[in-house]
Amino acid sequence: MRKEQKDQLIDALCEEIKSYPHLYIADIGGLNSVQTSKLRRAAFRKEVKLEVVKNTLLIKAMEKSGFDYSELFPVIKGETSIMLSNTNNAPAKLIKEFRAANKNAEKPILKGAYVEECFYVGEQHLDALVNIKSKNELIADVIALLQSPVKNVISQLQSGANTITGVLKTLEEKKAE
Repeated sequence: MRKEQKDQLIDALCEEIKSYPHLYIADIGGLNSVQTSKLRRAAFRKEVKLEVVKNTLLIKAMEKSGFDYSELFPVIKGETSIMLSNTNNAPAKLIKEFRAANKNAEKPILKGAYVEECFYVGEQHLDALVNIKSKNELIADVIALLQSPVKNVISQLQSGANTITGVLKTLEEKKAE
């Protein structure tokens, strides 16, 4: 490959990295063609961009991106794929679900990730990444928390109205006697 072609690939990869807030580095090598196809389809459904990259080109693109990804450089060896997503936990869930659905598959293996302005290096962080809540999940939690006191007040007012109605009926019955 000529230098001009490499420079074009680095520039394209750099733009892709900059356009997504969450970056996962994984190893999908060793998957057969059927498994790879299933993984790519699952990634597409979860809006995760999955791409196999050359290690040196990835490192150069990360350096060129203007952000310091140097904490991830030690894990960029062997067969490397990147997973880019706008949802912080989508790639982690994809890896975990794919392994669960394909019992014979030991891969993909999480090498490292940059999620929510933090670096996670190593497979041991997969469960933590799965459990990170996405922006939409956090918004739903906040809305539920805000609605809870309002629902309590409304139910108290409604039960209070029933009590007042009951007292008035009792007084009315006593007058009638």
